[in-house]
Amino acid sequence: MNHDKPINQILVVDDNEDVLLAARLLLKKYANIVQIEKNPKRIPLLLSEQKYDAILLDMNFTKDTTSGKEGLYWLQEILKMNPSAVVILITAYGDVEMAVRALKEGATDFVLKPWQNEKLIETILGAIETKKEQILEQTADPKNKNTVAKAKPAKGAKNPFEKIIGESEVMKTLFTIISKVAATDANVLVLGENGTGKEVIAQVIHDLSPRKDNVFVSVDMGAITGTLFESELFGHKKGAFTDAKDDREGRFEAANKGTLFLDEIGNLSLALQSKLLTVLQRREVIRVGSNKPVAVDIRLVCATNMPLYEMVKRNEFRQDLLYRINTVELRIPALRERGSDIGLLATHFVKVYSERYNKPHKGLSPAAIKKLERYDWPGNVRELQHAIERAVIMSDEEELQAGDFLFLLQKEESAELGGNMTDLNLETVEKLVIQKAISKHAGNISKAAQELGLTRASLYRRLEKHGLS
Repeated sequence: MNHDKPINQILVVDDNEDVLLAARLLLKKYANIVQIEKNPKRIPLLLSEQKYDAILLDMNFTKDTTSGKEGLYWLQEILKMNPSAVVILITAYGDVEMAVRALKEGATDFVLKPWQNEKLIETILGAIETKKEQILEQTADPKNKNTVAKAKPAKGAKNPFEKIIGESEVMKTLFTIISKVAATDANVLVLGENGTGKEVIAQVIHDLSPRKDNVFVSVDMGAITGTLFESELFGHKKGAFTDAKDDREGRFEAANKGTLFLDEIGNLSLALQSKLLTVLQRREVIRVGSNKPVAVDIRLVCATNMPLYEMVKRNEFRQDLLYRINTVELRIPALRERGSDIGLLATHFVKVYSERYNKPHKGLSPAAIKKLERYDWPGNVRELQHAIERAVIMSDEEELQAGDFLFLLQKEESAELGGNMTDLNLETVEKLVIQKAISKHAGNISKAAQELGLTRASLYRRLEKHGLS
């Protein structure tokens, strides 16, 4: 740790005088000026008079009855006055979800009370350095709004974020939130469509957590039948049922001291939800055929693509279970919401499958990337991965072209191709007929051209004209 006072001025705002005193005693070793303030209403005046390297802001003031509300209000006020301010929130463990919301609204970081002194100093210095880097990047290239948010692991350590490919703004925000949430032991609910990579996110949370040296256990809840639920999750004793030939630990025991990932949790029946809730509340399991409880210490991460909040309203999902599993909620964006990442993902998959199938592909042509970026990807990253794998297998060229992805036309505008044409504009009709011919012949340009009464060159011109190349 550098003891040459790397911080010039820092402001600490908290209505607890003991917290303010402790902060000042600690921070005066690292800052030239430590300003403490009990009344948050003085923040605008203080900011107008001084420029602070960082501001420590309490999330909850005792006069406010709504958890986190006043803290979020003052965060917004600070950022209005100085959008580049480094604001670090001070919050209790139970308010981690509110802290995550604050990160989305512009906070730089958060620390949990009671804090560890070394951790607090590292957080402050790291937040100041991160903000400086962001300002330098924006100054160097003000047009670049999609700066990659990369985790900075310890020297020599592997970067867990290498498992996630993305440079879009929405992914940058997600990386930041994951970094903060992973450091806690809070339960996490990962929401997202099929194919968005929810299990990868869960693995990254584990890899960044204090439990990273222990086991990560993944369970597909949709694949477990009701009759095997208790045995699979809680274990069983020898002779508990016909096939129980030995004692067996369940997934909860297997994940002890580590992370338990319950995928597709929305598929559980209400009866099974009740059994799961009991275990989560008691933090202990009872094996089938036994009456002896076994304590378990796990970090819980759940995921689903189902609308849990709507299911609660329809009495299809227990509200108390939802509250138990979603201390922090992460929503994984669909691929169509992060279009600027499609080229990066596609290039990555081309490399992976070229090596796997010993193909000489060197990359993707600009036209191919443009075509991939225009497609809606209802199956998200998984669909893109499979599309690239198919193209790599089928192509003999060194570079994949737009024509190698014509099979995607079988999915595009399927309703229009299979239904009645209501738009009789000649341009629209021509485009739809071309799409139908290409789909019919599985992307074979020669056969499609023959069906349409065109030469290959003529069909290619029309494909380019309608943006289908």
